[in-house]
Amino acid sequence: MNGLFSHSVTIFLAFFAIMNPVANTPLFLSLTDGDEPEVRRQVAFQSLLLAFFLVLLFSLFGRLIFEMFGITLPAFRIAGGALVIVIGFQMLHGSPSRVHHPSEEAAAQTREAELSVAISPLAMPILAGPGTLATAINFSSTSRIADIVITVSSFAVLCLITYGFFLTGERLVTFIGKSGVNVVTRMMGLILAVIGTQMIIEGMHGAGF
Repeated sequence: MNGLFSHSVTIFLAFFAIMNPVANTPLFLSLTDGDEPEVRRQVAFQSLLLAFFLVLLFSLFGRLIFEMFGITLPAFRIAGGALVIVIGFQMLHGSPSRVHHPSEEAAAQTREAELSVAISPLAMPILAGPGTLATAINFSSTSRIADIVITVSSFAVLCLITYGFFLTGERLVTFIGKSGVNVVTRMMGLILAVIGTQMIIEGMHGAGF
């Protein structure tokens, strides 16, 4: 039993170190800057739910998916890194201005755009990026039911913790104000660009360059 508990803690800490909810909370706040609290909650829930299902999928069929499409982990890292760099570059230039009183059609399009960040970049590649998915594949590669259950359960617990961080992050927005959020947005954009660059470097290194 102690061995099982120790193994579970190891998997949880591995996921925690890679996904790091503490570091991702400012990113979440920056990406949802200006959104209504209800929209921010929806984005948090949808992004974490999608990240969970991605980890579940890759825990069950990760190696098969990579082999089926001829995908290598280095290629996965390079593509994900490029996407993160683009997003970081956009954040460095600040968020586009919002219309205070949009039409119903414009409001619907704006809401759809607000919720779209839950898919990219939050769920993929920030929350369930190459490192997270590779970790899921690694710990469930034995194909034993127990290992798969522990891997998925550990990530589920981490998703709940991250959701709590994201929701309490709203207080930070109120505390630091609009100008503070703009500063954080640009800082996080720079950090995202650096993270994306590191992902590309690791991908190229893994590919033998």
